[in-house]
Amino acid sequence: MRSLRVAALGLVLALNAPQAAMAGPPFRTDDPVPVEPQHWEIFLFTTGTRAAGSTGGVLSGIDANYGAGHDLQLHAALPIAFNRSPAGGGTVLGLGDGELGAKYRFLSEDENGWRPQAAIYPAVDFPTGNASRGLGAGHTRVLLPLWLQKTFGRWVAYGGVGYWVNPGADNRNFWYGGWTVQRQVAENFTLGAEIFHQTADTVGGKDQTGFDLGAVYDLSEHYHLLLSLGQGLQNRNTNQFSYYAAIQFTF
Repeated sequence: MRSLRVAALGLVLALNAPQAAMAGPPFRTDDPVPVEPQHWEIFLFTTGTRAAGSTGGVLSGIDANYGAGHDLQLHAALPIAFNRSPAGGGTVLGLGDGELGAKYRFLSEDENGWRPQAAIYPAVDFPTGNASRGLGAGHTRVLLPLWLQKTFGRWVAYGGVGYWVNPGADNRNFWYGGWTVQRQVAENFTLGAEIFHQTADTVGGKDQTGFDLGAVYDLSEHYHLLLSLGQGLQNRNTNQFSYYAAIQFTF
């Protein structure tokens, strides 16, 4: 994972209260590249989404990825979530929903041809947050995605689609899809943009489409800064403004 946001944003964030999984920091969409064997990447991050007058997300979270073997990455994430209601109820703060996952790359890129990298990255979000206070989903959720990537010199394009198993009263299973393009504009600086779409996750809910613009700045070989900003394009009341910021440690 070059990164978390589906979404994914590896944690759960609410989009309406906000919870959507994070991946591929600083973007929601993930990539198929696992951490190198016996190496770590750790993100200390904050993220949030303003939706229909309320704001929620992760005040402070940790996302850890370990290269457990060739083409295999193990993932764990745990947030301190927040939820600020529009009715003057103040800000609620507490443990959010945690996540465990495993990325397996089953196809390597052909550098001289058109074959992309490909990986599956199943993840489970656990209801460790208090859903009644807007700090979690209230149910165990499962993401089953397929991620692809192709490199063209300084350009990298990656994305894919994932199916969310989303139990609970008035909830619906739903699809998430996204695509990201990044370009290395300097030796230590990368810019990128993504567009994503999610089908309705509740009975009577609406589909959502949005975009994010992001950057990665390498302070050194082991320390990196990540930032993305975005908003919705379809049903914007679910994502009036969103952000993600992190410090990444690689070793």
